[in-house]
Amino acid sequence: MTPLNFRALDLNLLRVFDEVMAERSLTRAAHKLSITQPAVSNAMRRLRDVVGDDLVVRSGQGVEPTPIALALWPPVREALTRLQESLAPGRFEPATTESTFVLAMADATAATLVPALVEIIEREAPGVSVRILPLTTRDPRRLLEDEAADMAVGYFPAVLADLTARAQSGDVVAFDSRRLYDGEYVCVMRQGHPLAGTSLTLDAYCAARHMLVSFSGRPFGFIDEALASLGRERKVVVTVNQFVTAGRVVSGSDLLTVLPRHFVPVTGIADALVLKALPLNVPAVHVDALWRRRGAQQAATTWLLHALTRSARRTFPEQ
Repeated sequence: MTPLNFRALDLNLLRVFDEVMAERSLTRAAHKLSITQPAVSNAMRRLRDVVGDDLVVRSGQGVEPTPIALALWPPVREALTRLQESLAPGRFEPATTESTFVLAMADATAATLVPALVEIIEREAPGVSVRILPLTTRDPRRLLEDEAADMAVGYFPAVLADLTARAQSGDVVAFDSRRLYDGEYVCVMRQGHPLAGTSLTLDAYCAARHMLVSFSGRPFGFIDEALASLGRERKVVVTVNQFVTAGRVVSGSDLLTVLPRHFVPVTGIADALVLKALPLNVPAVHVDALWRRRGAQQAATTWLLHALTRSARRTFPEQ
């Protein structure tokens, strides 16, 4: 690697480099920086001349970093973050700030967290407003990258595993997460269902007709994955994207569904439902907050995260 001529380095080039590395795309980097793609290309060319390496090469619709770029990115990103925080330290005064947080979460998660969150906001941050978006994916990273939401809250096991693997391999990870609570899923049916008065066996469960809550619309969820690992399957005849819809439909039919145990009491129809333990082992359901790291907004994110944590403890005081 050619020794770096620091005097010839324009620090703006590092901002462009950081965004290109984060987006793996000159077009998306240009959009994030509010400049043209030719300007991004020119900045990368100037940085290449200073560093003595191509830094990125075209790959499909985007770019892939060179080994030298991968080595440079972590210290560059850390330096930019520290510089930003030093020059414009983030401040968030809950009592006086007027701002809006956009959260993406499923209806069951919102029913768990939002009531207590509203109490906290009214008491501590009356100028803050919250918008809740329906969570329609198990991987909300693009939603966060596009700044359509400030934070996503839900069950993201594949995402967290990928972020952990990237961090362990030395990649710069642009996201943070925090565990809010652990939930338990149960089989739910109507009062008087033919299976309501019996022990729910795996055979009986697989033979029944099922309603699936699927954010993506795919008729295959984590229960089906667990069944497939046993060489079994169930018949999903209806797929919806809301837990409350599933509860209401099941209360008037012979379908079975799977709901978070803590969500059933807030449906308003708990007396019409019967809860039974699932007749198979399924992975623990961890509900996490996921957000994209942004130095200038760290203080606001920290306050929001703390408020959500306190909201979760209202429902799960033992956790």
